Amino acid sequence: MSGELVEFAEGTRSIALNLESKNVGIVLMGDGLMIQEECFVKATGRIAQIPVSEAYLGRVITALAKPIDGKGEIIAAESRLIESPAPSIISRRSAYEPLQTGLIAIDSMIPIGRGQRELIIGDR
Repeated sequence: MSGELVEFAEGTRSIALNLESKNVGIVLMGDGLMIQEECFVKATGRIAQIPVSEAYLGRVITALAKPIDGKGEIIAAESRLIESPAPSIISRRSAYEPLQTGLIAIDSMIPIGRGQRELIIGDR
């Protein structure tokens, strides 16, 4: 499946992306130093997802949410797909607080709001 977690025989986890008839492109989520040509790869049957929790705030983690800061494991009750759809525009909080860049020329010409994703500037 596209976006599925796969695991090499030596333990490196990866995510399958390009699915072609004779090739599968994957993204390595580890160093992959022991991977060689004709290595066995096992499909896990799970789409790539990571656990989510308030406990992750301020922690240093890998791409697959494993903590690497030496503060122990992180406990999370929920998980979320890595490739999940963005929230609808209506449900997002509006950009109501101005953001100053510190450059007077930029701040005077271009209004920027904190949390803003897009700004269209024009005459009308």
